This record gives sequence, structure tokens and C-alpha cells, in this order.
Amino acid sequence: MPRTVNVEAHAIRREAFVDAALRLIQTKGYEQMSVQDLLDELDASRGAFYHYFDSKLALLEAVVDRVLETALAAVAPVATDSRLTAIEKLERLFTGISGWKTERWELMLALIEVWQSDDNAIVREKLRRSTVGALAPLLTGIIEQGRTDGLMSVESPEGAARVVVSLMLGAQDLALELFLARRAGTISLDAVEAGIAAYTAALERILGLSTGSLTLMDGASLLRWFG
Repeated sequence: MPRTVNVEAHAIRREAFVDAALRLIQTKGYEQMSVQDLLDELDASRGAFYHYFDSKLALLEAVVDRVLETALAAVAPVATDSRLTAIEKLERLFTGISGWKTERWELMLALIEVWQSDDNAIVREKLRRSTVGALAPLLTGIIEQGRTDGLMSVESPEGAARVVVSLMLGAQDLALELFLARRAGTISLDAVEAGIAAYTAALERILGLSTGSLTLMDGASLLRWFG
């Protein structure tokens, strides 16, 4: 007789492993965290872990998915806020994601260390695809509104949205490089601001906006990460 799986209980137990991994990554670091650490944290068996995850890397994928989902859930309401113009929505989307990361400073620092490892290249690529899939629809709606209101000049809102996501991912890569360079003391804050400004200007041109229309990172987040 086939075994019946309680889907809800399965999901809750799986999420408990993700929760524990987030805590341990923040306190110990991903490389230093072992499967046994997770088992000790949850008083679980090794078999229980491998019931939900094929490997430690599979757990990392789940952790990254959780971070992405939580960050986007925090800013998604902006896209449907009828009180905001398209430009305001776009700006709040960018600064909201930046602010969300800043509020989770220690966790983000721990994940930055994971991100630099060549061993995690597959996870990085999967995150990129997930980001495009999650953000492109939100951005398409915002850009459609901007075009309808005469604030943005684009031929295809959907196409422009995918380009904007690509720019956001590029800006994220640049921000990581700049962050590491600032920690090493090899670049100035002015150089950081110039790098971010270049991406902002490119985004404004793609959407047909005037120079200075958008802000990708608020001042508080800029100083927290690069000051």
C-alpha cells in the first residue's frame, strides 16, 4: 500500500531546516556550517535531512530561494499601489530591496562570502533565473503604467522589463565588487557613487526618463554598505 505524505507537515518540516540554516549561516558561516550542526539545532536525524535535501548545496538553494521570496514579498505591494506613479513605484522597488538587505546586514554579509565561491556558481545562476521570473512581471506592469501615463517611452513594456532586471543584476554584481573594494580600502566613496550613477543613467535611458528621475539606492543604505 503506497505511503501517504502529509504535504503540509512535509513543507513545515522542510522550512524548519531552512530556518535553522539561515540562523547558522548568519552565526557560523555557510562553509563552517555542517549538516550535523543542523541536526543538532533541530534534534533531527541525518535521514530526516536527506529526506528533504539531496545535499548541503540543495539546502543552500532553498535558503537563497527563501531570501529572494521574502525580499520580493516585502516590496511587491508597491507595484499595485494605485496612489503611486510608475516612477515612484520603480524607485520604491529599488530602494525597498536595498533597504531590506540593509536591515539584514549580518545575514547579507554571510551570504556574500558564499556568493564569491566558484563552487556555488550553479546556485548563483539559478538565483538569476528566479529573479528574472519573479521581477519581470512586476516591472512589466509598472512600465505599462508609465507608458500609459506618458512618463516612460518604451516600445515593449515586457521587453523593457527583462532588460531592467538584467541591469539590476548587473548593478548587484557591481555593488558586490565595490563593497569588497571599499572594505579593502582600494576605492573611494566617490567611485562607488559614480559606479551606481552609471547604472542609474542607463536605466533612465532605457525607460525614456530624464536624467535624475530615479534613485537606485537611498543615502542611508549607501553609507551603511560603502561608508
